[in-house]
Amino acid sequence: MPKTCSDGAESTLSGPTMGTRWAARYQAPAGVDHAALYQGLAQAVACVDRQMSPWKPDSDLMRLNRAAPGEWVTLPAEILDVLDCALDVGRRSDGAFDAAVGDLVNAWGFGAQRDAPDAVAVREAASAHRFAHDGLLLDPTLGRVCKQSVMTLDLCGIAKGYAVDRMTAVMRDHGVGHALLSLDGELRALGARADGRPWAVALESPTDGLRAPHGVLELADLAVATSGDYRHWIQVGGERLAHTMDGRRTAPVRNSIASVTVLANECMAADAWATALLVAGPDEGPALARRVGLDALFLLRRDGRLIEWGVGRFGRG
Repeated sequence: MPKTCSDGAESTLSGPTMGTRWAARYQAPAGVDHAALYQGLAQAVACVDRQMSPWKPDSDLMRLNRAAPGEWVTLPAEILDVLDCALDVGRRSDGAFDAAVGDLVNAWGFGAQRDAPDAVAVREAASAHRFAHDGLLLDPTLGRVCKQSVMTLDLCGIAKGYAVDRMTAVMRDHGVGHALLSLDGELRALGARADGRPWAVALESPTDGLRAPHGVLELADLAVATSGDYRHWIQVGGERLAHTMDGRRTAPVRNSIASVTVLANECMAADAWATALLVAGPDEGPALARRVGLDALFLLRRDGRLIEWGVGRFGRG
């Protein structure tokens, strides 16, 4: 439920979605209907979840996944926008971001089908894998998509960022020009605070079992997303495997990057590129960030210590 504050004061709204929570901090002009704003934000994130969840059998994503190769599937505009961005980042990152890792996610025990790796399913998923940007056709004019081969799409590396962008649009529609929107590790600042100061955002330390800040970012009209290996993982044979899939290796990502934080104008792009850079690794990742002009902060694990490496406005390169 919305927390109602006096007009012009800072207000907060939040609610559950996608196994986590969305939140909004904002400074509204006089006359804003806080209850209607809450409803708009809740509906925006619910729409993304309803369309793009791999955990909901009736989602539009799962409808597309069940479609046979060669069959054109009509989809809502929102999921088409996300797929378009996913394919673009996939091409530009040479597959470091790949939306077609759904079978790998399930085989390794991170999806809805199982909670532990299955060796047979892992081999089958690896042998059949094809990159989304090589096997998915989009027809934006008619609002439809066609898989050219069997593939299972997973948009978990981009959908939350898109949901934050939709929340930002809701704020604008209600006349709010000063807000900080968040969903899990994805955030977007709409303007600065009303007094001109940027929004202060904590950069989480990538430490197991500890929710503590590593540093603070200041945002104004900017989005930020972080991907890392420290939140969702499984133990296999004494080795910890992160939930992010490397479609190029057809296996969970394995490198020395603890986390990657990316700044962008839109949270959807920041979300996808943070995933791509995490998968790309400690050598290729910074080079990729420089090549495509990203602002990225890498936290690397070296000899039991965290080492920072920044690209663009983060500093070194």
